[in-house]
Amino acid sequence: MPAIRLEVERLSAGYGQTQIVSEMSFDVPAGGRLAILGRNGVGKTTLLATLMGLSTQHQGRILADGRDISRFRTSARALCGMGYVPQTRDIFRSLTVDENLATGLKTRERSALSEAYDMFPRLAERRRHYGLQLSGGEQQMLAMARTLLGKPSILLLDEPLEGLAPVICDQLMETISMLATSGDMTILLVEQQIERALNFADRVIVVERGRSVWEGASAELKSDEPLVNKLLGVGIH
Repeated sequence: MPAIRLEVERLSAGYGQTQIVSEMSFDVPAGGRLAILGRNGVGKTTLLATLMGLSTQHQGRILADGRDISRFRTSARALCGMGYVPQTRDIFRSLTVDENLATGLKTRERSALSEAYDMFPRLAERRRHYGLQLSGGEQQMLAMARTLLGKPSILLLDEPLEGLAPVICDQLMETISMLATSGDMTILLVEQQIERALNFADRVIVVERGRSVWEGASAELKSDEPLVNKLLGVGIH
């Protein structure tokens, strides 16, 4: 399934009656790379969860390739091409690496598991190990590989680098950038490592209290460190 366009129109959402995301609007072209930045607790994770159908949508529309998927269940959104790697990773700790990956195949043949092992050779070395035996970096590789086996057209990544050693961060960003360069996926990245996110993305939105307070080219934000400090409270280095 090729990359598809994602449009978000005046989206408000949260959990139950509690509203966390308020009237968010943005558009990511097919094959585009969007970084979603902001301090902790401003609604970035809720935004991605809402796109995947995992929170309560109060108003607005979500369109995938022009099709309104706002009322679709999570499973139906996955069939429409949405793939989500949550911050919590959510691997099955009592299953082996091989068994975890098999849950991401959808209707694909088991032979497709080789794609995951080609992408992350470390997982091939650990394929008989259980999820609970993996390091944090290996768990993140597993969570990402499992989602990628489903061949998503839109990939949602929620802080994939959190708590990982720099060398593992380098490996994961290299993989994500390779996927983006292929043009086969539209990628939304929520990340606290600002410089890495800006180096990756075409465009950026900055979220504060559930609202977009800045949107523009990543190069524009990267070149204006005072603006980065104002919006995010930290520099890019």
